[in-house]
Amino acid sequence: MFAIIRNAFMSLLLFTALTGIIYPLAVTGLAQTVFPYKANGSIITRDGKPIGSALIGQQFEDPKYFWGRLSATTPYPYNGGASSGSNLGPNNPELMKAVQARIHALRTADPTNQQKIPVDLVTASGSGLDPHISPAAAEYQVRRVAKARGLEETTVRALVAKETQGRWLGILGEPVVNVLKLNIALEELPKKKTMRVVP
Repeated sequence: MFAIIRNAFMSLLLFTALTGIIYPLAVTGLAQTVFPYKANGSIITRDGKPIGSALIGQQFEDPKYFWGRLSATTPYPYNGGASSGSNLGPNNPELMKAVQARIHALRTADPTNQQKIPVDLVTASGSGLDPHISPAAAEYQVRRVAKARGLEETTVRALVAKETQGRWLGILGEPVVNVLKLNIALEELPKKKTMRVVP
């Protein structure tokens, strides 16, 4: 009986050391050595200060910025501690209200834009944290952003193209644009490019 208890206790100590100490330290060390940016949350900094993560969206409402997808997290949008979708079905009146409210906000911010609104601008993602929009969703907003910043539309469109990430390995997924990175790129445009006001 004592031998069984001793062996069980030694196994507990061994596997606690292996899986609770050695393995986590090895994986953490490897991650910090090989890809520290991703291992530390893909934090984006500006002027030496963290301003967000490339993996979690942020809410932008000012017309001079590109807007991301809706977020259904509570108690505030893009809450990383409460990741979830709205779980509202296509016939749910609450979903239709949210979609109509976003359509109204987009049309109000750019009343002359008669393009069809891409679906990802009026619906939430499954996680509620999606930091990306489709290139079509970015294109829809080009005129509004250019006008608000006094930029040429071609300048803003070129920036969108530059920030568009293609399919992984050229075949998986769809092209996307990281909204936070795109808005940072806008802020970093040389001031001389913002002199001409778009009518």
